[in-house]
Amino acid sequence: MQRQEEFHELLACAGLTVVEDVCPGSLFPPEAGWRIARGIAAPDGVAREALDAAWWRRLCGVDGEFLVAVLRHRIGGNDSWWTRVRHAGSGVPELTGDPGFVALSLDGQVLLAEVPGADGPRVTALDRLPERLEEAAAAAGLETEVERAEVWAAVPGRRAWPLHWAEGIGSNPAATDELLIRLLDVEEGFLHGCDRPAVLDAAVAHPDPRVRSRLADTFRPKLTSDQWVHLVRAEPSPNRRVLWAEHACVWGAELPEDLYDDLLASPSRARAAELPGLPAQHLPGLAADADPRVRAAACARWEDLAAPLRERLLADTDHAVRTAALLAHHTGVPMPREVFAALPDPRRALERCRLAPELEAELVRDGDAEVRRALAANPGLGAHGVAVLAEDSQDDIRSAVALRPDLTEEQRAAVRHDFDPTSMSHTLPWVEDLHGDADAMRRLAASSHPLVRRSVARARHLPPDVVARLARDEDRVVRLFLAESCEDAPADMLLEVWRWWDGSFSHPDRPRSHPNFPRTGLLRYTADPSGRMRRLALDDPESTPVDVARLARDPEAEVRRRAAEDPRLSPADAVRLLNDPEAHVRGTAVRNPRLPARVLAGLLHDRDTACAAVTNPAIPVPVLHRILTAAAAAVAAPR
Repeated sequence: MQRQEEFHELLACAGLTVVEDVCPGSLFPPEAGWRIARGIAAPDGVAREALDAAWWRRLCGVDGEFLVAVLRHRIGGNDSWWTRVRHAGSGVPELTGDPGFVALSLDGQVLLAEVPGADGPRVTALDRLPERLEEAAAAAGLETEVERAEVWAAVPGRRAWPLHWAEGIGSNPAATDELLIRLLDVEEGFLHGCDRPAVLDAAVAHPDPRVRSRLADTFRPKLTSDQWVHLVRAEPSPNRRVLWAEHACVWGAELPEDLYDDLLASPSRARAAELPGLPAQHLPGLAADADPRVRAAACARWEDLAAPLRERLLADTDHAVRTAALLAHHTGVPMPREVFAALPDPRRALERCRLAPELEAELVRDGDAEVRRALAANPGLGAHGVAVLAEDSQDDIRSAVALRPDLTEEQRAAVRHDFDPTSMSHTLPWVEDLHGDADAMRRLAASSHPLVRRSVARARHLPPDVVARLARDEDRVVRLFLAESCEDAPADMLLEVWRWWDGSFSHPDRPRSHPNFPRTGLLRYTADPSGRMRRLALDDPESTPVDVARLARDPEAEVRRRAAEDPRLSPADAVRLLNDPEAHVRGTAVRNPRLPARVLAGLLHDRDTACAAVTNPAIPVPVLHRILTAAAAAVAAPR
């Protein structure tokens, strides 16, 4: 709020009254105004010495109102949003000088700007703005091979944004393995999406621990088991070495026995003893270890321990070890009342242990809802206890019972459960374990519970009859999950899901990227009332550059964005879309390889577009190497 007040005060000092802050929408965007003011993809001959009163009158119109953005004011009427102002005087608003401004007439025809430059302020005055921009785009699209070569020979060569380049260059699909390996010394953030074996090998062996940590911490690492092993071995910190081993196990990597030996011999032995893949040969040593934390960890592998070791742990001198042993022991053997009563914290027993029948019968009717809530998901709960909790007065308790794997579908249907169909869904582990069982999938696909059916739909492959049933499911999330996860999802259902779903972070571009998604006959959607369907027209192999050009002028932004990413987009249309009202359309156009080199080079040197522009695959690889050199120098420079 303070920044907004300061900005409004600045405008007032310039003789302007604030009318309103204008949200982005159908207007020509300030970002494009700043770019043109700096001379990037701008009409020729727009630079002037000064702005006289005549230009201001053309800008203000009859009512004296226009739109303005002021450099470096990013909050409250900032340099990426317009602020509508009124100029009541007859003179020139005092906006000239530091920090710089761009102004637009309300009809979008007149653009005035003044921005700082190396040789002093750069002043721009344009009328007939849309017409002039169309002319400039057409002219830019006529660039020759010789002109392109001259442009790239000079890059970077002038004012740069090397930190933005370092951030974005790793996402350039034209970047070679060699360049990405060099980039590791400058910026490692691109590793989150990297799947190149040579680059990952280099990252795993990199001397900088930050690079190796980025690999292990990434959301979805694409490391092989060998790379995980190398990563773990290279980590000097014992604690982090075990942490990376834990991550490796979570992602399904197989660790060799000698690595487990090393981890158990480290100062982090107690934590290493908790690794789920620990070979059974180590368990006797862990059960007899001098450290009670290690002995307690051994209890997690109760079924793998020999009877004498179990007896020793149940009689351990350490209370925490005895408790861990008791809890493990009573997952199979019913826990009597006296043992339960002696536990310092009974919650873990309520959640995981089998209980003596009379104790269980008492606890499922306990007046404390927390006790009953903990019991509801206990896998060792007896049939009588399940039946009692299935009729509990608490909705969430009945809902937990409804998801138990030991219910028949008839029993599940009889439980009055509470389920919010709009809530985020996670696959039920016990259903996931049955994904390879065709009979179980048939039974569970007919479940009355949407979450069970949703979990079935997450299977990679399903019998045809199960697919057909789920493709007609009344719960559209079931159909969505089928589209995202099941390779057998039918084309008609995928097309139906596309009408309302565009892909998620975990399953980007599904259902459109699904192998069964229809590819032919999509041109019939060119004139569809839904923009989502018009987007599909360009996926049809019979679509042409003419179709791309038409959809690049579509009234809906999502359709224009689809055209902006098409490699058949004309250079002129690519330049024109840089002025699109919607930021995501402009950002896509910046990445289109059909952009003329002169325009793309300008975008590389602009604050607002440098990070996106450096991802454009049209930049020659030698130029990318020079850009990286400049970025590396900037990162290494003292601040």
